[in-house]
Amino acid sequence: MRDNFIVHPHYSNLESALKEAVQNFSEVGENVTEGQRNTIKKIKIGETYFNIKQFKTPNSFQSVVYRFLRKSKAKRSYEYALKLINLGINTPYPVAYIESFSPGLKESFYISEHLDYHFDFRDLIHNPTFKNRDEILKQFTNFTFKLHQNNINFLDHSPGNTLIVEKDNQQYEFYLIDLNRMKFEPMDFDKRMFNFRRLWLSKKMIKIMAKEYAHLYSKSFEDVYGLMSKYSRQFQLKINSKKISKRKRRKF
Repeated sequence: MRDNFIVHPHYSNLESALKEAVQNFSEVGENVTEGQRNTIKKIKIGETYFNIKQFKTPNSFQSVVYRFLRKSKAKRSYEYALKLINLGINTPYPVAYIESFSPGLKESFYISEHLDYHFDFRDLIHNPTFKNRDEILKQFTNFTFKLHQNNINFLDHSPGNTLIVEKDNQQYEFYLIDLNRMKFEPMDFDKRMFNFRRLWLSKKMIKIMAKEYAHLYSKSFEDVYGLMSKYSRQFQLKINSKKISKRKRRKF
């Protein structure tokens, strides 16, 4: 078994404590998320809280791919977080990642600073009367535009992956999480509109965001609204059809 443990220089003094927390992952901290694929725990070291994300153990084929052909999800999360911060994009501060190989990848963890946030983008979808909803949507559109201008194609740009912190004077900060699926590439108009599809936007939300994006991108509202709507509806129809198919299979 070989471990690859990389700690950000800001936290080099906590290297031993962080490694111990990973080694005792099942016993320490409190669960933030426990899913079929990944588990996230919140731990405290000294006076600082951290989140440790344990990625699902890859199958034998994936294990070899992550060993020799592709960076692990943990390593990508760490490196992408550093790149985002250098570009002025908010994400919980990257602290460390660890990979265990034997000989392929067996386990991987990503550690970041814990972020106390007020809500996430899902709340805007589920609650149409959410306080300052229209203004938040406009500011979120500006945030997404900044991603695109910096050639960031966030492939998991979905409702649960943007955390929102409320500041003074109706200002909001947006933080990206779940970073391992991302491309850094030129973003043309089609790619930009396609990038909105996973956000599960209503017609009203699309109108607000399309108007703001059109202003920022010097494009007509009709062009932005039309393409954003097209990709959003296609994605929603695809997901809904999958759900219907699953229900039908369960009946039999």
